[in-house]
Amino acid sequence: MQARWGGALAALAGLVLAPSTLWAEAPSLEPAAVRLEITEPRPGEVVRNRVTMAPVRGRAVSGSGERVDFDVMVVIDTSHSTRYPSGIDVDGDGEVGMNPKQELVLPGAYPEDMVCSDAEDTILAAEVLATRQLLGILDSERTRVGIISFSGEVDPESGERLSAQQRDAVVRVPLTQDFARIEAALAEILDGGPGGATNFAAAVQLSVVELSGLSGARSKARRGSRKVVAFLTDGVPTFPFGKASTSDPEDIEAAIAAARLARKAGIEVNGFALGQGALGAPLALSELSRISRGRFTPVRNPGDIVALLQGISFAGIEDVIVTNLDSGEISYDVELAPDGSFLAFLPVREGSNRVEVAALGGDGGEQRLRFELEFEKSGLTARELEIELERVKRRNRYLMRLIEKERIEAFRERQRKRIQVGLDESDGSDENRAGEAEQGAE
Repeated sequence: MQARWGGALAALAGLVLAPSTLWAEAPSLEPAAVRLEITEPRPGEVVRNRVTMAPVRGRAVSGSGERVDFDVMVVIDTSHSTRYPSGIDVDGDGEVGMNPKQELVLPGAYPEDMVCSDAEDTILAAEVLATRQLLGILDSERTRVGIISFSGEVDPESGERLSAQQRDAVVRVPLTQDFARIEAALAEILDGGPGGATNFAAAVQLSVVELSGLSGARSKARRGSRKVVAFLTDGVPTFPFGKASTSDPEDIEAAIAAARLARKAGIEVNGFALGQGALGAPLALSELSRISRGRFTPVRNPGDIVALLQGISFAGIEDVIVTNLDSGEISYDVELAPDGSFLAFLPVREGSNRVEVAALGGDGGEQRLRFELEFEKSGLTARELEIELERVKRRNRYLMRLIEKERIEAFRERQRKRIQVGLDESDGSDENRAGEAEQGAE
């Protein structure tokens, strides 16, 4: 692997030291602009439903005034430690796999070397399921996804890398809009099972090569796309230096150097640290995320990655709120997809309703948009909408328990106060839907 794309990385590394490059960083003192677009209901459309709830769909994106497409590389840790239990019933068989060595069990009830009583409830199985769930909410029209797995083969005698030329990171699927190919690759990863050490640097470097379309890449670069890595791991870097049992300072520095390459290439790395082991010393992963301007998310119970990965934002949007300005009712029942697409359920009344949509960017930027919603109570829509609303509520409650939510809570409190004190029609908010839609035309 090193020989195949080492030249491309060397060229990219040179850009880090160059005084002026294509990827030169510009200081960002102000939050990026947030663009809002309402796709449903369309202007003049009457919303009809049996219950007084109206679905509102749209898209919010931070940092770009043009159509944004996404290239997403999901990086999956397949090292030896991912054979441990995830803490959830991944395979849905009604039993949660556990580590017999950490439970009160009868002697001889389980094999001596067993660390997870259900091989389909491991951390690796949870990583794969999380990726599958993520595919289910991505728009393949706008998003390409690739898969990289990483570990590091170990010499059983020395405990070091088996070979200096070994591939510690592998492209399982290059960037593609054919999600069926990814499903097949995920099945192969599960069949292969856990094994080896943990080489962060190799995984990040290979991600940069693929997302940038450098020499030797299997993926074709897409001009203007937003490039993102979702990096899943339950450990700390133990390769490429020293023994597999130890995270050496050189291993951490190699990972951080790879993060600098990612930043120069305009690639953000979002790190997910799975389990107490990963949280005990998360320096490498948290720094990797910080340097590349991604987000670091600790996942104390590894199985929670199945829900948390769906909450990742590629569009730089943390929250969307929809408010009925006439009744003062605020809806937080919003399903926000990674690409910024959202579906909200808003309490309404028959006739005309003044609606405000507010979006919060990941760097603190905010945007608001107002429009008129005409509602008519009828029997044309069945109970499915109520069922869907309850599903969104459950999902959001679960995510809010898991994520660091102080910024979101402050954003929602500001909206509540605005409604309580009353809104001045000339308060400077974006009230003209047509004008805002024109600004965000794709």
